[in-house]
Amino acid sequence: MSSVVFLPHAPSSVSDVRKRLCAELCASGVYEEVADDAAVIISELISNALRHARPLPSGDIRVSWAYEGELIQLAVSDGGSMTEPRRTRAALSSLGGRGLSIVEALSEKWGVSHESETTTVWARIRATQPSSNGQAISLIEPMRIAFDHSL
Repeated sequence: MSSVVFLPHAPSSVSDVRKRLCAELCASGVYEEVADDAAVIISELISNALRHARPLPSGDIRVSWAYEGELIQLAVSDGGSMTEPRRTRAALSSLGGRGLSIVEALSEKWGVSHESETTTVWARIRATQPSSNGQAISLIEPMRIAFDHSL
């Protein structure tokens, strides 16, 4: 499952994409908790692109996600800025500056790539989590069929 969405370079874009991403991941069998983490990550990446970068030459930003196997790849592409996206340490009194720290905390890995007039910030999360014995357990919901044995 994968999607690519072009959004106006405007704050109103964030909530619609977050809802669509959650709906698509949940429909693909990903647990709601993992879909929520993906939604927080995509929201932070979009917010950073809107706050710090220029739009793509088309005037939009590109948001994409792909879910294959146990990996969910999230990406936001924009027209770049004068500075490289990087994690910073925000002061406790700061109202912002925590976006990429949140992305780093929720993702397995994140990074930045450049191609001509495009900067893409991406993050990857797993649809699994470690169990108490250290082995990975799947967060893809199994189909459960309940039988009424009282009949």
